[in-house]
Amino acid sequence: MRHGDKINNLGRKKAHRQALLRNLALALIQHKRIFTTLAKAKALRRFIEPLLTRAKKDTLHNRRTLFRYLQQKEAIKELYSTVAPAIADRPGGYTRILKLGPRHGDGAEMAMIELVDFNSFLAGQSLSRTKGTRRRKS
Repeated sequence: MRHGDKINNLGRKKAHRQALLRNLALALIQHKRIFTTLAKAKALRRFIEPLLTRAKKDTLHNRRTLFRYLQQKEAIKELYSTVAPAIADRPGGYTRILKLGPRHGDGAEMAMIELVDFNSFLAGQSLSRTKGTRRRKS
């Protein structure tokens, strides 16, 4: 029975789940926004929020603790150089989850998780990757 079990196992063993959350966290730090299932996004939020809180103070102990979880030096450099200054005055709630609806293939509920202070809508940029729409003149 799983009475009082607060962790979502995501249908994986512990090592597989840790590797999944580590890879999702690295992608979120690098790209500032990722698209995944809703269950993985909620599990990722519980994983990465304490790490972002630790990144606000640049001490050797915090860097080593973050390296224990992420295991990638480039991600820790990115975390301390760009992410930490942006979230320095925020008391919590560093991520935002937006539901996107079901996936076409299997109906899984999809979501976008992003770092709040890196929202392109607030900066005046658009999410689209194309420069504009082109219409064929008839």
